[in-house]
Amino acid sequence: MITGSDDPKSLRDEVFSTVFDAHWAAIRHHIEGVVVDDGEVTQIVSEVFVTAWARLNPRKPMGRVWLLRAADRALRARSHGASTRSSTAAAVHEGIRGPRDEADATEQAAVLRALSVLPVRERRIIVLTYWDGLSVGEIAELARISVARVRKTLLRAQEHVREALRSEGVIVDD
Repeated sequence: MITGSDDPKSLRDEVFSTVFDAHWAAIRHHIEGVVVDDGEVTQIVSEVFVTAWARLNPRKPMGRVWLLRAADRALRARSHGASTRSSTAAAVHEGIRGPRDEADATEQAAVLRALSVLPVRERRIIVLTYWDGLSVGEIAELARISVARVRKTLLRAQEHVREALRSEGVIVDD
């Protein structure tokens, strides 16, 4: 792909465009799981890609996991790290319970309560799984922990959410 006659600036632009096109929607979706205001979402996404541009190595462009880390840093800097939106709760509810009709407000509130009592690591892994659609391997890379630890934490978190939803009558059987 890289030849000696390529203009480094045009190569950099081309590589960045490829990274942006491949990952913009996923990064925006990730941030929308936490931030409600559309303008603020756009601002944070822009910050992530400005950072990506500044740190871009055209020979080794960053992938989705790197961009998600940058998004998480931007979210932490804005103090949104622990909140969860109802649309995120709906995605978790569907992931735990299975596909079905729209969850009502009572069920979504129950999911939000279940997520709020989870330890931070469990909540993060649940959200990365069901809201962001990351694989266990991608979560392990993002969180810098082993695949086995992610699997174990995910199973434990799923069971905690199921127990909380059972206790509220949202799930009556598995």
